[in-house]
Amino acid sequence: MSDTLYDLSVPMFIHNMEMLIKILGKGESYAVKKKLDPKLLVDSRLIVDMYSIPRQIQIGTDMVRKGIGRLAGKEAPSFKDNEQTFQQLQKRLERTINFLKKIKPKDMEGSETKKIEFLIRDRQFKFDRGDEYLTQWIIPHFFFHMTTTYNILRANGVNLGKRDFVKM
Repeated sequence: MSDTLYDLSVPMFIHNMEMLIKILGKGESYAVKKKLDPKLLVDSRLIVDMYSIPRQIQIGTDMVRKGIGRLAGKEAPSFKDNEQTFQQLQKRLERTINFLKKIKPKDMEGSETKKIEFLIRDRQFKFDRGDEYLTQWIIPHFFFHMTTTYNILRANGVNLGKRDFVKM
């Protein structure tokens, strides 16, 4: 039997968001240990024209929450995008996980062939199939923002390694 879109997405997103919560915790612990204002790390960027950590987390969780909601035919909760601390960002990830835990495999049955259309600002996006939407949009966006968050913290001296990112 082949894996369903649920099997390929929801458990994986939950697992990786739990890892991201731990990564953020390491960032906060590093700031405390080094007697740094944690806000300095939270507001860090890899380069001046990239988003800081809060926006990385906000976009990553939005992509997953709204995307899985569309595939499951469920209304995703709306978040304010006002997080400014490690704890607030971890809470946002937890709220996203809680939403994902409410999605059941049966909610996503048949979503492989579901047409997905949505607007971001004034730009229309269309996917002829739900499996393409998941693999070409949701997953890459989430991992881009997770990786960027990891890299921002790592570039600022937080002791992170492959085991913090990939289950080994």
